[in-house]
Amino acid sequence: MPRIAVNNINLYYEFHGPEDGEVIVLSNGIMMSTASWYFQTQSLAKHFRVLLYDCRGMWQSDHPEGPYSMELHADDLAGLLDALGIEKAHIAGISYGSEVSLVFALRYPEKTKSLMVIDGVSEVPLMLKLQSYPWKLAGERNDADLLFHTSVFLNFGEEYLKKNEALLPAAHANFAKLNLTSFVKLMDAFTSYDITDQLGQIACPTLIVVGEEDQIKGRKMAEMMVARIPQAEYVVVPGAGHALCLDKPEPLNTLLLGFVLKNSGRELLN
Repeated sequence: MPRIAVNNINLYYEFHGPEDGEVIVLSNGIMMSTASWYFQTQSLAKHFRVLLYDCRGMWQSDHPEGPYSMELHADDLAGLLDALGIEKAHIAGISYGSEVSLVFALRYPEKTKSLMVIDGVSEVPLMLKLQSYPWKLAGERNDADLLFHTSVFLNFGEEYLKKNEALLPAAHANFAKLNLTSFVKLMDAFTSYDITDQLGQIACPTLIVVGEEDQIKGRKMAEMMVARIPQAEYVVVPGAGHALCLDKPEPLNTLLLGFVLKNSGRELLN
């Protein structure tokens, strides 16, 4: 599996799609991996160069000691692009990955062609801190079962859960593979994050997407970002929960494909 040295750690990454295609980076949610982007990769890689990776503390990347932060993740991503010889890219992420993407766009505007924020926030208000505290508690107790059962019903819309109930045992088993020590550090990075007062500095084309049934971050926080980011575009996906890339992949793929194409100045590859 490809790994590359960045900021004194090794980051896992994957490339998909044509080597000369526009590069779009997809950053994972806190409980997700590169595999969570399966449906987007299948669609986007027909036209673009898709870069998937695990942040420090996630899955196949290193899990170093010390505190994590969104700024550190953004610096890691900038180092990854430099190491791979990529000068600029379209930057996208979901949930935790969207917050990494927002900070990246602020810290590295020269490397950001466009920004796509999926089910993200610019700060963590009290209610969200209280709602997500059981996840940190599960991590501190090394209890993957508790983490699954306190998050699964919030991550997906009702329609998705009804249609995919048979898949839940496999998803449950996958939680046992999480490094919960690192997960706690990721949670700490999330709950200390607040860039709302900097949103007006984002100058690149920006798309904000939220699931209509997102119970974790939701429309209120999305609309706060839309009001502050100059000329941001905003889409609510009907019937979708928080894990939009899995819950409603087709409309999300269409949105990402169109937004990157519009802001790339290139025609689609046949």
